[in-house]
Amino acid sequence: MGAFAQELETAAAAVKRAGALVRENYARLEESDVSEKAVNDLVTTVDVRSQEIVVSALRERFPDDYIIAEEALPDAVNAGRDPHGRRRWYIDPLDGTTNYIHAYPVFGVSVALEVDGRMSVGATHAPLSGELFCAARGHGATLDGRPMRVSAVTARNRMLLGTGFPFRARQYLDVYLQSFSYFFNNARGVRRAGAATLDFANVAAGRLDGFWEMTLSPWDMAAGVVLIEEAGGRVSDFFGGDSYLRSGHIVGTNGLLHEWMTGELSKIFSPEQDYSLRS
Repeated sequence: MGAFAQELETAAAAVKRAGALVRENYARLEESDVSEKAVNDLVTTVDVRSQEIVVSALRERFPDDYIIAEEALPDAVNAGRDPHGRRRWYIDPLDGTTNYIHAYPVFGVSVALEVDGRMSVGATHAPLSGELFCAARGHGATLDGRPMRVSAVTARNRMLLGTGFPFRARQYLDVYLQSFSYFFNNARGVRRAGAATLDFANVAAGRLDGFWEMTLSPWDMAAGVVLIEEAGGRVSDFFGGDSYLRSGHIVGTNGLLHEWMTGELSKIFSPEQDYSLRS
């Protein structure tokens, strides 16, 4: 593959190894394994152990890179490394933790590499199905080693869209529901699975034609950006810009629906309004 071959190989192996741990512990959690980081934001012992596996793999192969992860990292992990350096890894060790706690079978493990401000490598693994979604900038995207492409759907009565509720920012539920109502009434269907990393992967694989969500964290989005773009799709914030990693508000589509989705979202959400978790 040339550029990013080692990075993608390492990311893919890491998510599969972490996914094996996640799968082995599925439906086996005790109450003592679960704690709450913030309101409606849960973490389990499996999240932490999965993250440790991925961090170890990245540190072994790329000792100088900076790592950003969902769960708290020991100070030693990034000691002496520049948080604004050229290369930064993003780790979501268990996306869909609430699903996992309830033994609802939709969750994933995701890793991405940002180089010079651009997502360049992404690997997302679905532990229960065993599916592995991979992409490297300039080299396309694959599902279990086979090339994958976004859909070619343009007709609204054929569109299947994905979304996610602002569960950590319920103060925005009313405005979010306006967008849900519009797309629900202008598509064949809308799905809310509860694991954004897999939603992005399913857009890249052509299973979903578009996806939108607000108040996501960078590690929720990072791998999905390169998966969708390398599969021929498009990613932006709600207004067609590139602020999604900062704002957490993102749209990923097959590209053919993108202007329509962002245009409708721009009628509902105001670019002057700060829809952040702290607001």
